[in-house]
Amino acid sequence: MQVNMLEAKNRLSTLIVAVERDEEVVIARNGVPVAKIVKYIAPKVAPPGLWKGLIPYASDWDSAETNNEIEQLFTEFIDASTT
Repeated sequence: MQVNMLEAKNRLSTLIVAVERDEEVVIARNGVPVAKIVKYIAPKVAPPGLWKGLIPYASDWDSAETNNEIEQLFTEFIDASTT
């Protein structure tokens, strides 16, 4: 179904009902299609914790030694980029 701007403004509720019934609604300006009203489909989002227990990590990932190594990597990178 194609409607002009004024008709879309005056019949918005009716057009929304049409879209809910999977009808295509196109809004035109001076007979030229400019917009389409489409049915909203909520994105599917995975629940939190879906990957819990599936990804292995080292037991020392937050040790002082590991943190020092990472700090050195960043310090070396910053020193190299400033010269």
